[in-house]
Amino acid sequence: MLLYDLTSTYVEGAAEKNPMMRRGYSRDHRPDCEQMVIALIVNNEGFPFSYETFDGNRADVSTMETIVRMVERKYGKARRIRVFDRGIVSEENLAAIRQRGGQYLVGTPRSQMKQFEAELLNKENWTEVRPEVEVKKMAIPQGEETYVLCRTAPRREKEKAIRGRFSSSMQKALKGLEKTIATGRLKDRHKMERRLGKIQARHPQVNDLYDADLRETAEGVRLFWQIKEDRQHWREAREGAYLLRTNLTAEAADELWSRYMQLTEAEASFRALKSELSIRPLFHQKEPRVKAHVMVAFLGYALWVTLKHMLKQRPAIVAKPSVSGVDDARPFSPMKALALLSSLQSADIVLPTTDGREIRLRRATEPDAEQKSLLHQLRLSLPDRLRFHSKCSADSATA
Repeated sequence: MLLYDLTSTYVEGAAEKNPMMRRGYSRDHRPDCEQMVIALIVNNEGFPFSYETFDGNRADVSTMETIVRMVERKYGKARRIRVFDRGIVSEENLAAIRQRGGQYLVGTPRSQMKQFEAELLNKENWTEVRPEVEVKKMAIPQGEETYVLCRTAPRREKEKAIRGRFSSSMQKALKGLEKTIATGRLKDRHKMERRLGKIQARHPQVNDLYDADLRETAEGVRLFWQIKEDRQHWREAREGAYLLRTNLTAEAADELWSRYMQLTEAEASFRALKSELSIRPLFHQKEPRVKAHVMVAFLGYALWVTLKHMLKQRPAIVAKPSVSGVDDARPFSPMKALALLSSLQSADIVLPTTDGREIRLRRATEPDAEQKSLLHQLRLSLPDRLRFHSKCSADSATA
C-alpha cells in the first residue's frame, strides 16, 4: 500500500536561473514567493519509497501519471493499493490505474456526496469504528467501485463553527447594506450592485446559502435577501461527512476507513520535512542545487522515520522501575531523542607527569536519568572509556 501526497516549498529570491520555480497554490501560505512542488510516496508505516519534484505551478491532479510510471520503473509492476486524497482524484487518473490492473482508495470531492443524500440522512446501517466516528459502505449497482460514507463528530462541530462564523459575517454585511439603501445614503443602483457583489465575493464559503437581489419598489430600489432553507438543511446534514471511493472488494467499511486514515503518515512526513528537517525555505537559486537540497532532506527523513520506529519498538511503561534500575518512559519523539543525545559529549583529561610526559584519558559525560531511559529504549550503552584511534589506547601515556 502506497500513500501519495504533495506539498510545496518556496524559495527566497527571484530564482531566475531555476525554471522549476513558479507561482502556484502555496501550502506554505506564501503566495508572494515562487515555489516548487514535491511529491512523496511512503508506505503505511511512514517509510519513504520515493519522491519527485515538479514545477511550482503544476496542478496536483496532473502528477498522478508521472508518479505511477516512476514507481513502476523503479520497483516494477505489482499489485499495489494507492491511497491519495481528493485533490489528486480525476476520472482519467482512476481509469489509468484500473487499466494497469491497480487498486486505489481515495477521497472524493464533496460535489459527489449529493448523490448519497438519502444514505447520509438515513440513520440505519452505520458502523461505529471508534468513538464519534461512523462509516457506511455503499456499492454502486453494476459498478466496479465501492463508496464509503464517513462522518465524525469533531469534524462536524468544526465545520459548523466555521459556517456559523462566515454566516454571521455575511448576514451582518447584508443587513448593513440593506439599512444603507433604506435610509437613502446609497442611491446609485450600480454602486449598490458593486457593494452586493463585494459582500458575496468575501463570503464564498456560504454565498450559496443566501438569495440576495435588488428590486424596484414604491419607495425605490431595495435589497431583499433570505436564507435558502433547503441548501442550509443539506449543508447541516453533510457537515462532518466525507466520501471514500475504492475498487477494493471484500473489505468491510471500517477496514477501508482505517486504510485511508493511514494517509496521515504522508502528512506527518511533510510536517517533519518542513519543521524538524528544515526543507523550507529554499535559498539556492539554481535547479541542480535545489534538487540536491531536496534529496538530502529526503535522506534525512528516511533516517528520521527509522529512528521514530526504533523508539516505538519498546512498549511504554510509565513510572515503573525496570530491573536495571532505569525508569522506562513513554517513547520519545525523534526530535526529543536527538536533542537529548546531542548533549552527550566526550572529554579529554590531560594529566602532566613529573618526567614531562602527559597521560590522556578520554571519558564520556555521565547521562542523566532521562538520557539513560532513552539509551535503554534504543538498547544502547555508553562505553566507560573511548579510544583516541586504533593504535593508541585511551589510557596510554604519550610523549
